[in-house]
Amino acid sequence: MHDDELFEEEYPVLILIDEDGVEHQFELLAELEIESDTYRVLLPFVDEEDVVDDEEEELEVVILKVIFDEDGNEFLSDIEDDEEWEKVADAWQELVDMEEI
Repeated sequence: MHDDELFEEEYPVLILIDEDGVEHQFELLAELEIESDTYRVLLPFVDEEDVVDDEEEELEVVILKVIFDEDGNEFLSDIEDDEEWEKVADAWQELVDMEEI
């Protein structure tokens, strides 16, 4: 094992399908449990082969809420409530500040 491999963390890749039926790949960075709700912190997946050395595009994390339909199927939803968003964003920032991610 090379020293580089020790520091490269592998995150699970999720494939999400948007309302237009288009698939998007994301890396699952973290799962947050806040007041009995679950949130997933995702980063758009970029294949290392597609990255050019000069490219240093800043990718933004996406935070989605886990919800279930009446049949128990899991879905990920945008967070619409500003107060809820602030609470989740603060929890994510605290995790980042503790350098756990």
